[in-house]
Amino acid sequence: MSTADAGFVHLHVHTAFSLREGALTLGKLIDLAVRDEQPALAVTDTNNLFAALEFSEKAAKAGVQPIVGVQLRVDFSDGKAAGLSGRDEGFANLVLLAKSEAGYRNLMRVASRAYLDTEEGDEPHVSLAALAEDAAEMIALTGGPDGALDRMFAAGRPELARSRIETLEDLFRDRLYVEIHRHKLQVEREVEPYLLDLAYRRGVPLVATNEPFFASRGDFEAHDALLCIAEGTVTGVADRRRVSPEHYFKTRSEMKALFADLPEATANSIEIARRTSFRPRTRKPIMPRYLSEVPGDRPLTELEAEELRRQASEGLEARLAAHGPAEGHTRDDYVARLDFELSTIEKMGFPGYFLIVSDFIKYAKSQGIPVGPGRGSGAGSLVAYALTITDLDPLRFGLFFERFLNPERVSMPDFDIDFCQTRRGEVIDYVRERYGADRVAQIITFGSFLARGVLRSVGRVLEMPLGQVDKLAKLVPQNPAKPVTLAEAVAGEQKLREAAQEDERVSRLFKIAGALEGLYSNASTHAAGVVIGDRPLHEVTPLYRDPKSDMPATQFNMKWVEPAGLIKFDFLGLKTLTVLAMAGDLARRRDPDFDLSKVPLDDAATYAMLGRGETVGVFQLESAGMRKALVEMHADRFEDIIALVALYRPGPMANIPTYCAVKLGDEEADYYHPRIEPILKETFGVIIYQEQVMQIAQALSGYSLGEADMLRRAMGKKIKAEMDAQRERFVKGAVERELKPDLANFIFDLLAKFADYGFNKSHAAAYALIAYQTAWFKAHYPAEFLAASMTFDKSQTDKLAEFRDEVRRLGINVEPPSIRRSGVDFDVAQGEGGKLAIRYALSAIKGVGEGQAESIVRSRGDKPFTNLTEFARRINPREVNKKVLENLAACGAFDEMEPNRARAFAAVEGVLATANRHAEDRKAGQNALFGEAEADDLVLPKVPPWPAAEVLRREYEAAGFFLSGHPLDAYAGLLPKLRVSRWTKFVADVKGGATAGRLAAVVLDRAERRTKSGSKMGIVQLSDTTGQYEAILFQEALNQYRDSLEKGAAVLVTLSANLEGDDVRARIVTVEPLAAAAARAQKGLRIVVGDQSPLDRIKNRLSGKGEGEVSVLIKRNVAPEEIEIRLPGGYPVNAETASALRDIPGVLEVEHL
Repeated sequence: MSTADAGFVHLHVHTAFSLREGALTLGKLIDLAVRDEQPALAVTDTNNLFAALEFSEKAAKAGVQPIVGVQLRVDFSDGKAAGLSGRDEGFANLVLLAKSEAGYRNLMRVASRAYLDTEEGDEPHVSLAALAEDAAEMIALTGGPDGALDRMFAAGRPELARSRIETLEDLFRDRLYVEIHRHKLQVEREVEPYLLDLAYRRGVPLVATNEPFFASRGDFEAHDALLCIAEGTVTGVADRRRVSPEHYFKTRSEMKALFADLPEATANSIEIARRTSFRPRTRKPIMPRYLSEVPGDRPLTELEAEELRRQASEGLEARLAAHGPAEGHTRDDYVARLDFELSTIEKMGFPGYFLIVSDFIKYAKSQGIPVGPGRGSGAGSLVAYALTITDLDPLRFGLFFERFLNPERVSMPDFDIDFCQTRRGEVIDYVRERYGADRVAQIITFGSFLARGVLRSVGRVLEMPLGQVDKLAKLVPQNPAKPVTLAEAVAGEQKLREAAQEDERVSRLFKIAGALEGLYSNASTHAAGVVIGDRPLHEVTPLYRDPKSDMPATQFNMKWVEPAGLIKFDFLGLKTLTVLAMAGDLARRRDPDFDLSKVPLDDAATYAMLGRGETVGVFQLESAGMRKALVEMHADRFEDIIALVALYRPGPMANIPTYCAVKLGDEEADYYHPRIEPILKETFGVIIYQEQVMQIAQALSGYSLGEADMLRRAMGKKIKAEMDAQRERFVKGAVERELKPDLANFIFDLLAKFADYGFNKSHAAAYALIAYQTAWFKAHYPAEFLAASMTFDKSQTDKLAEFRDEVRRLGINVEPPSIRRSGVDFDVAQGEGGKLAIRYALSAIKGVGEGQAESIVRSRGDKPFTNLTEFARRINPREVNKKVLENLAACGAFDEMEPNRARAFAAVEGVLATANRHAEDRKAGQNALFGEAEADDLVLPKVPPWPAAEVLRREYEAAGFFLSGHPLDAYAGLLPKLRVSRWTKFVADVKGGATAGRLAAVVLDRAERRTKSGSKMGIVQLSDTTGQYEAILFQEALNQYRDSLEKGAAVLVTLSANLEGDDVRARIVTVEPLAAAAARAQKGLRIVVGDQSPLDRIKNRLSGKGEGEVSVLIKRNVAPEEIEIRLPGGYPVNAETASALRDIPGVLEVEHL
């Protein structure tokens, strides 16, 4: 249908990119337009152009003319002077539509300024002056009820409406239209006569719009809930933002009928569509400039190519001087490979790209910022190696440039660069300074409403009971990698279906939540992507500002920013590099000349450790399956690590047994053909890498490596036509090289199978290098490596506990937190007997952040605190709060100054009061007059010590695990009588063939989840004095023992177990409260004292009747004899009683009989 016959075109439409406001996805919107045969359609999201390019491409593909626009907040700055306040003060909406390419550029600029020029915390908007600078080639609509004119008429200020239309006429001239809405709203009916009168008087044309937010009237309730979510209110509140059910996407006939009395208003929508026929299109990448100045008339590309050749040649010479050629290669091989790569890069037009990446990597290395060896196919480039972009010699490891840049297929290069996580921002700052802050930006990403979250949000706005909604939400499986939809959850969970059937409110909840699920909920920035332009970025993409960053971001997301013409560079933050950097700093205390880059790749101690599967903390190799594979393959060379990184994925891991068997001589390798043997010998006949597929095609059928990469891609896509053509080419080439057709077809099928899940060797080798470096560190500097690892996982309690168990296994002591000696991070220090120990980090204590820990360490300086009074005088009370000090006291950080933790805990308010007083004195300069020593000492409250169990409970809450002891210590004398094993002993027994055992443990946590069969299983976190572990129990056992497995309970468990790799998987068979089991095994107690002074307190504590015997053994210091007195009667004897008796001053020991 032609535009002339259309009758009406939508010009004011909100999609889901109007975050938490629009409920129309682009796909749904375009489908509605197509079904109504609408020839054109505008998208005008609130204050953004997030959808502009995507909408333009998708609408055009569907046969709908896209009109790109925005609903923009404009500050007219006239309301305040006129005595208006609040929402009428001066802000109003305008709808702006791009009339031409120049108009689109202006639209991008003004949409960018709405974010970049707005102060943090304010709604994005532009000033009228800013709009005036960019008004050319844009059509403006007055915005409807929240627009420039309507708001003033509604506020009873018609003179301001007249003033505004005069201003807008000056800016837009014949490109201004007065917008009329009819959604059955009172305010619309009230202001419409004024709008019509003003438009006719001024000769400004009218236009009818509908401003749809959702697809149909039936979506109104869900959209109303969306607005409540956005505003943090509930549907029952009267005074809140609302739209009407009429804000749906109306058909052309509905709009013509609605405005039958104003036919010119609908006709003008057609006129505007004709005037806005321009649409943005995708374009080829615009390469940023490496050279800022180009001398003479020579082309930039020519000069950059020369510069690249110079740097690459010099870099290669430096590499060869340092390392020499790889075995089996000569210097000439390197020079020829470099020349081939440079020629390809020049033909493709990418010298600038390589130079830019090399430039910021060289900057990072010059500043001591750790950079990864290079991941992805870029590690196959010798040019990248010469430029120090990567640190892997591609000739040594058999890596191919064609896997990165294929001469047969032009595509953008893409280096994924890992930087130290904490200093990545410094590199980006350098890039902004080097290439211009207006030419560098991050990339926007959009979060969506997922099933669990949207259930909770909708439940809140519907004012449903929090507990009820929480139970429903928890029945939705949590799988971040592949989120489960609400419909899938309901289909798979009977309780959800029953809840909806039994409760109409739940049914309504599911309906609304299902309608909102998948809509965009928020905008943020991509974790790694940065774009660099050759011009100010707002000329290519509109810009956004994330409130959490001072750097702009593109308004187009990762999928559309490159089609817009920008080049993306990935600045990835890798925690492992930060760990290695810190471990290196700690290692240099012992060896000032330590250099990780000089670590040999054939270190025997490292491979011995890997061969034992001792890989806690080792990058990429920590999992049970990885440990099992390392043990089984007797990993003893770097190539084994590369292979394992590539193999350990679903599908390829089925080949691990074959790899191991051939390596160990238990099987013969099948190479299929003699020309394949040199290619697969490294991997013992197993095709692991994509590069091997390419090599085999080259060796057997005469493919070039570029052609072979095309073959690999075709095999991965499995498109029949492409596969048939490639098979014909492969078999023909193989037969010409003396292979039989049957064998050629067999090998083609074999390659097709492996190409489907073959791994990029370049990527595997790069990650294998980082894995090896972490393993080497752990083998040679275990204390330093684990201290660094604990530092960068200090917020992950489970991981911290795992590291602590590993430290204990290695015989390294972990010193408890100390306010006098601990630093912000974990550290390494000389412990008892000169052995290295790990000093606990203050910032690893719960509630103590980096800032608070830094403040305490800064206050301490080089002079350790001597007592709590001095501590209070020196700290900054504005940087350290009550909760921080309470947690420090609870976990024993003050023990060296006040061993009674209860007393230190109770003194916290006094410490803060003293700290505040001294801070005020310092501010007033009084310390200089009177001296700090004359101030009153802090008076510590007199409180009894916490019982041992309370000490441990608070310690666990503050630190995440037990530091000074373990709750099972109370049962130490009884556990042998119960014939229980400890976890580490049980693990060793299972590895030796045992399948069951009995253990005493404390329950740290219990979770429940539903299995695929629909039954429930429990996952219990347990702890004993040797470590923490996990055990499961199935529904029958869970129902029977659930009450005994409450958090904090001491239990006796019978476990069954099996080995999965090097990991023991435990299942709970029976559970018994440990106190009950201990009571059966215990006959009595012997209380050992030094003299008679504690006897009265012992007597008071033993009040109550029981069946246990109690005796008191007095060990006198003045006489060699010991006196044991048997107390008459029976007493309750259990672990709790023993623990309480141990807390009595003067009691030396309590023994279980």
